[in-house]
Amino acid sequence: MSDADPGPQLADRISQGDILRDVEYVEHVTEEDGAIVVSDILFPLVVVLTQDCDLEQDAKCRTAEPPPKTQDKRLFSVLVAPLYNIEHVYQGEHLSDLGITGEQVPRKGNAGHYLLTNQRPRFHYLELPPETKIVPSVVDFKHYFSVDAGYLRGVRETNLVYSLPVPYREDICQRFASFLSRIGLPGAHPE
Repeated sequence: MSDADPGPQLADRISQGDILRDVEYVEHVTEEDGAIVVSDILFPLVVVLTQDCDLEQDAKCRTAEPPPKTQDKRLFSVLVAPLYNIEHVYQGEHLSDLGITGEQVPRKGNAGHYLLTNQRPRFHYLELPPETKIVPSVVDFKHYFSVDAGYLRGVRETNLVYSLPVPYREDICQRFASFLSRIGLPGAHPE
């Protein structure tokens, strides 16, 4: 992505490719001694992966006057994935706040080159314009999750950092879809 590209004109709705800060993920809710305990994780940065046409239809359905006869275009949740500082990914520390040790990705050699050129299916490298003040980052497609659509709409105005322009938002989502549709084969080589 060109550093000179300011990104698209920002829509007043959630859009595919939106990068938001401080997004909560509710890990689980339990009951302990009659009290409700909510365990959540606050992700510093996430990128929206849900298809933009679905997000646009959801917004139109919610704001149409008069309301449409059917409400089946409304979304319950929005798919997002966290962005991790590339330096933390190199060290395998991008999940250390959760007590998880990740695979170290060497900076040099093929592994580092493949990461930076988006040739590793699990990861997507992003280098955003300097005005975002976001360091070079990596999306780890294994860590996608859904966020309540109402919650995300509520925090978007104050937490939107940047919106990826076309075709970069489509590229990241195409790679995510490809990662999700992979097939794990039982052996390295078929007989």
